Amino acid sequence: MSFSDSETGSHGGEYKSFKQLSRDRLLHEMLGTSGSGDSRSSWKVLIMDKVTVKVMSSTCKMADITDQGVSLVEDLFRRRQPLPSMDAIYFIQPSKENVVMFLSDMSGREPLYRKAYVYFSSPIPKDLVARIKNDTSVIPRIGALGEMNFEYFPIDSQGFVTDHERALSELFGESAQNSRLAEASLNVMATRISTVFASLKEFPLVRYRAAKEQDGSTAANFRELVPGKLATAIWNNITTYKSSIPNYPQKETCELLILDRSVDQIAPVIHEWTYDAMCHDLLDMDGNKYVHEVPGKAGGPPEKKEVLLEDQDPVWLELRHTHIADASERLHDRFTNFVSKNKAAQMEQRDGSELSTRDLQKMVQALPQYNEQKEKLSIHVEIAGELNKVIRETGLRELGQLEQDLVFGDAATKEVIQFLRTKQDTSGENKLRLMMIYASVYPEKFEGDKAAKLMQLAKLSPEDMKAVKNMRLLEGSEKRKPSGSFSLKFDSKKKGNAARKDRTGEEEETWQLFRFYPMIEELVEKMCKGDLSKDDYQCMNNAQKTTHEANGSSARNIPPKATTESTNPRSVRSRRTPNWARSRTSDDGYSSDSSLKNFSTDFKNMGQRIFVFIIGGATRSELRVCHKLTSKLRREVVLGTTSLDDPPQYITKLKLLSEKEASVDPGLGI
Repeated sequence: MSFSDSETGSHGGEYKSFKQLSRDRLLHEMLGTSGSGDSRSSWKVLIMDKVTVKVMSSTCKMADITDQGVSLVEDLFRRRQPLPSMDAIYFIQPSKENVVMFLSDMSGREPLYRKAYVYFSSPIPKDLVARIKNDTSVIPRIGALGEMNFEYFPIDSQGFVTDHERALSELFGESAQNSRLAEASLNVMATRISTVFASLKEFPLVRYRAAKEQDGSTAANFRELVPGKLATAIWNNITTYKSSIPNYPQKETCELLILDRSVDQIAPVIHEWTYDAMCHDLLDMDGNKYVHEVPGKAGGPPEKKEVLLEDQDPVWLELRHTHIADASERLHDRFTNFVSKNKAAQMEQRDGSELSTRDLQKMVQALPQYNEQKEKLSIHVEIAGELNKVIRETGLRELGQLEQDLVFGDAATKEVIQFLRTKQDTSGENKLRLMMIYASVYPEKFEGDKAAKLMQLAKLSPEDMKAVKNMRLLEGSEKRKPSGSFSLKFDSKKKGNAARKDRTGEEEETWQLFRFYPMIEELVEKMCKGDLSKDDYQCMNNAQKTTHEANGSSARNIPPKATTESTNPRSVRSRRTPNWARSRTSDDGYSSDSSLKNFSTDFKNMGQRIFVFIIGGATRSELRVCHKLTSKLRREVVLGTTSLDDPPQYITKLKLLSEKEASVDPGLGI
């Protein structure tokens, strides 16, 4: 029996992306190495709990699991059929209930399985280890006992969530002040984030957004202390890993920046004009599922078909981070290119002349691939057409222009009032989002009874008003007026009432409504240059050690090219798709847009990873920026968050901050 973490790390050898490393660990280090090797029983049973099954499904496909010899996947807490001739792999959380269930399965004269290979998703307490060792009937039946340290949920090649859908209300709501629920949420969050670094064998330099300076005796607000509390808990876990995990780095190999949602309250509600964000914002999608109608069989009524917009779709990979107008153009170009280079398409385009036997043979060989690729292209053409239709019908271009003008200081109260008076048919949600952006840029306009007048002009309900009022809860401590009237105090340092600095001039500008950039882009660039304020963003590691000193001691240093580029940050307000979003087209008319694939011949020169964790939810624009910065800085930037929220979800959560009991469906989160 072994009780140790895997000794395979991410340093040295072939460079793999965050999700590739995560997938390899589950498939090869856990599933691939578990089993007795007896030819009489080459198939295995995989047993998981409600959390680890989500970890597995977010990281691997069922076909991947089957390829590793798993013939059956079972729920730990469901009644299961005895399979005494098969080995079982347990991938479970280290809880008392799970250990009791495992021991029940494998103890006694007739265990459910021949051998058990047990892997815990996070460090197991010593008392539970002792409980397992004390069961003498189970010990001989254990083939492996180890800690996988894998309790996070990949959502992208460079992103993961901790699955805390209630984090915003639990940590920033009116009832969050030092509550046991808030502390418990932070502890689970810290454990899950820490397993990212244990799993990848990365030792982070941990920085976090510090609490604001207080004006005297006022104690720091609990909400302001959240990033620091999380950083402390993560640091404690990392310190334990240094002595408990074999071959764990003893010096910093990456950077972690911990933020909360208050760092950027505009990004969650502004209209993001990329294909990915538009799909999730404007279409009625269920996660990554898009439902469309296809012609019925034998002339019957149309049928509904589900399509997954995910990394396995090369068209989606290419288009997801491009401007919707650019995506539409690219689709036209891709289809033209596809028809010109695909043999079956060429045959289909021919006139009625008779085909030779050789032509027919080529067409038959190309048809399966042709039909599949044509279907995928057609789906995206349909989606882009639907998005453009919604944009036209809702007048979204004009609203989007006003949103961005507000953010960059090119519009003010006059333009907002004019829009509300002349565009009364604008949806309530879009007017609310405009008001939230306006409140972020012009907080003084929402003091006293001004807010009520604005909401009356916008014809928004008191329920919608909650979303704007509750934005103040994310900003930490404030002095409330004795009268009880609402005062929105934001501590953002603006110049000329602009919430973003104009970063024009370094990238070609073509596409409109592509000016906006999330604040994390600026923060990551500053951190790479060593310009991030050490007072505002404090470090858990040795206080005397600067970021660049930590980088210099790393097992994977930043290459000279990255250092040079990072001193000259490019603008993110490009209106033409910049280099990071452009693709390399293959002969079949497809292409891939993975940032890391562009470095396929130069992986070894990639610098240290950068991890950014946002408490309270992240946006698709922030995920897009991580892909962009990976190419620009030549360092893989990984975004972690409690949940990935589209604007409607975020607004619902924000409204609940003032409720005593949050009613957001927590899913599998804590």
